[in-house]
Amino acid sequence: MAIYKKNINNLFYIFVTAHLFIWTLVPSLTNHNLPLDTIEALAWASNLDWGFNKHPPMSAFLAEIFYQIFGPQDWAYYLLSQICIIISFIVIFKLAEDFFENKIYSLLSVLLLEGIYFYNFTTPEFNVNVCLIPFWSLSVFYLWKGIKDNKIIDWLLLGIFAGLGFLSKYLFIFLGLAIDVLLIYMIFTKKLNFKCLVSFIPFIIILLPHIIWLTENDYVTITYGLLRTGSEEASIFNHIKHPTIFLGKQIGLLLPFLLMVFVLVKKFKININLDDHKFLFLISINLIPILFIFLTSFTMGVKIRTMWMTPFYISFGLLFVYFLKTQINLEKMKTFVSIFLILFLISPILYSYVSITKTNKRTDFNGKNLAKQAKEFYETEGKDLGKIEYIKGNEWTAGNISYHLPERPKWIYNSNQVYLCNKDMKCLKYK
Repeated sequence: MAIYKKNINNLFYIFVTAHLFIWTLVPSLTNHNLPLDTIEALAWASNLDWGFNKHPPMSAFLAEIFYQIFGPQDWAYYLLSQICIIISFIVIFKLAEDFFENKIYSLLSVLLLEGIYFYNFTTPEFNVNVCLIPFWSLSVFYLWKGIKDNKIIDWLLLGIFAGLGFLSKYLFIFLGLAIDVLLIYMIFTKKLNFKCLVSFIPFIIILLPHIIWLTENDYVTITYGLLRTGSEEASIFNHIKHPTIFLGKQIGLLLPFLLMVFVLVKKFKININLDDHKFLFLISINLIPILFIFLTSFTMGVKIRTMWMTPFYISFGLLFVYFLKTQINLEKMKTFVSIFLILFLISPILYSYVSITKTNKRTDFNGKNLAKQAKEFYETEGKDLGKIEYIKGNEWTAGNISYHLPERPKWIYNSNQVYLCNKDMKCLKYK
């Protein structure tokens, strides 16, 4: 078949370029306003700190970098999201090269991810989940490099990216626990020495400012995270209901991915070999995090929100291709490519349809007009106050005003009303 005669690297980079272009262009053309979580990240970014009322600071740091470069250009934040996704695709492709002699399997390990909507349909909204994906994949990559080569530089890079992952979202702890389980096993069985522990040095250094911030702010982000799980709704029934719903949703969202796998293989047969380091590695970084999050739901009776699983499947393509490589029938590539192209194209088409036809979404909000009205109000009612330096309010309303105003006032959290303030914190109540 022609596809095997082409350069796999070229095919891969054509794919990631097309993915980046389509998923930057489509929301830029069809949305009138940035999504909620992106506005939220930009609100935090206007007044940077080592943490915020909902999450650690990495998504705000990245949003601020792009704001300093591009300003209030909506397309730039859709691009930021896709850069996070593309970096992850490249990392998984490079990781897969260590697992297969035939590069077509490395390509398949990434193409399969188009069957998981976390890596296409939901990606235009830059948020903590999208921010976490590249650091998750880079941590996995340097964990493997460390295990394979046992070089100090790889262990240090693991610590750096793990620290940045934790600063993106606390859910990184589930991958961190999986990494710890694998390293403890390999040290105990003398397949690794204690050199790997050097990774804790950059990890702790990176986390230290955030830990200090947490202690000074009554662990507000942890409290918020627990509230999001519904942990305050104590019920014995929840210990069965929530994990069952969690499993059902995971199976449902993986169906397109599993269909793509199904058309490639002759039969499903996995040979378990505990002496295979690659087998142990892939089980550890793919299945143990999911097992831990399931056990969290089961033991605590808490809800696991579907979008929280965004980074968990980034190396699932590699997992399935490695386990089934002897069962993959490359003669069925035409069928696979057809299904891949359908999913690759239908996802942005559906996104465009929803964005254009449904008019009550956050992305239909007129943030520019709100900001214009707020400025006119301030200039009329507060003539002697000088320019707007701060804005108090929730992330959505106040965040939109901050983002769309040329002076970009610094956002300060206030749950009820919106206040426009000067540099001396003399404020006018706006809403």
